[in-house]
Amino acid sequence: MSLLVISPGKDPKAWVEELRNQNPGLDVIVYPEDHDKEEVEFALTWNHPRGIFQNYPNLKVVASMGAGVDHITSDPELPEDVKITKVVDNRLEEDMGTFVLTLILAHQRNLLHYREKQLQEEWDPIPYTRNNEIKVGILGLGNLGQSVASFLLKHDFQVIGYSKSKKEIENIESFAGEDELDDFLEQSNILVNMLPLTPETEQILDEELFEKLPKGAYFINVARGEHLVEHDLLAKIDDGHLSGAALDVFWEEPIRKEHPFWTHDKIRVTPHVASVTHPKSVVPQILENYENMQDDKTLKNVVERDRGY
Repeated sequence: MSLLVISPGKDPKAWVEELRNQNPGLDVIVYPEDHDKEEVEFALTWNHPRGIFQNYPNLKVVASMGAGVDHITSDPELPEDVKITKVVDNRLEEDMGTFVLTLILAHQRNLLHYREKQLQEEWDPIPYTRNNEIKVGILGLGNLGQSVASFLLKHDFQVIGYSKSKKEIENIESFAGEDELDDFLEQSNILVNMLPLTPETEQILDEELFEKLPKGAYFINVARGEHLVEHDLLAKIDDGHLSGAALDVFWEEPIRKEHPFWTHDKIRVTPHVASVTHPKSVVPQILENYENMQDDKTLKNVVERDRGY
């Protein structure tokens, strides 16, 4: 049996090398090279062509190359009996925590302001806030969200979190359900979006939601661009309700040259680099699931298809 790698637009070389290094006998096929579709039971993918998995009659598992799975679950033609798995990795969690912390510190110590003043050759010190004076709201307490929340707590921030169901995380207040969303938002001086992308969460970050944040709140998006109504964010920054935003993900990547985010003086743009999957770190769990599939054992990190994560 074969393991198929499908990642159009993403060079799979490092993945293939690592798969073969860690399992020399494994038959690894890279799409679109010629292969016997009946031999494929396991696929490793990122942004596969829609409907392609219908062509594999013996496919059992589709594994995401990263923590996100919306690129798989959004395919309406994915066979219903195929299981989906995601990556859960300490390195991803550490990198995400470091990135979010960096953005928060840059905001609270006014680094964008000082960069602008440097270019204008102006000496203009302004007040800053300390970590323990800021309440950070983590919108989405999945594996990555919980990890980031705990990481920020270690750096003396007040941290609260929101999710579909209550979470038990030491020293972090958990909010859940629609009835508690407003209370969560009203307390969040900085809002960090870490939601999974599902039909229910697409465009959830709109004008109505932003207005429930405290005046002067700051927004960070490290989840998916499709969560955000872009013109609503611009409006709430321009009318002074939000102090600014740091965006690492977008509806279209790369964003077009003339996009207003590029030149807005209160928006920080980064090219989807918050936390990047490293093949050497995650291939062991991919191979473990491949072997579990072959031995008819329970898979790790299985996605609940009805929930989308």
